[in-house]
Amino acid sequence: MSTSIDDLLGSAEEEHPAQEAARGGRVGGALKALAVAGALTAVVVAGLRAVGLQLSLWVVVAGVLALLAVRRVTAALAPPPPPRSGSRIPAGEEDGHYHWASRDALRAAINGWERPLDWSSDNPQRFAERILPRLGELADERLRQRHGVTRESDPARARALLGDRLSTFLDTPPRRTPSPRDLVAIVAELEKI
Repeated sequence: MSTSIDDLLGSAEEEHPAQEAARGGRVGGALKALAVAGALTAVVVAGLRAVGLQLSLWVVVAGVLALLAVRRVTAALAPPPPPRSGSRIPAGEEDGHYHWASRDALRAAINGWERPLDWSSDNPQRFAERILPRLGELADERLRQRHGVTRESDPARARALLGDRLSTFLDTPPRRTPSPRDLVAIVAELEKI
């Protein structure tokens, strides 16, 4: 029993008649396209006549066929849909670069901080309304996880654990928006909790 490479590769690429018939085949696809084109042409002609416009039937048919062709080409060239959230991404070799277009939790977290920080960079009131509560929630969560307290449940112990600088920063709205260097120092203090 001998099998050539052409036999092995050719059988995988050739479509079986049963699969083609189940899918409708080329004739079925062409008939479906013509039926859709005919229906759309009838709707367009009826709509044009309803508003009192006359247009050659061949022009309408050509326009409908052109639109269907453009639709088919754009559908064929469209990128694949993004993976559904919650679905498992197959593991494999990575190229070592961050893919900014991909949807992942890291990018979502970065955007969750980047946009509000940028938006409030020159407005202390916005910073106090948007960023300060988030930082306070982070501090409370770190305190709760590591020490079993929050700023609300035991203010004295929380202040001692946070330190005067961080506690004062979280409790009083700043008169000016902190610089990036100040924010780095604050985050470092939060990480020490």
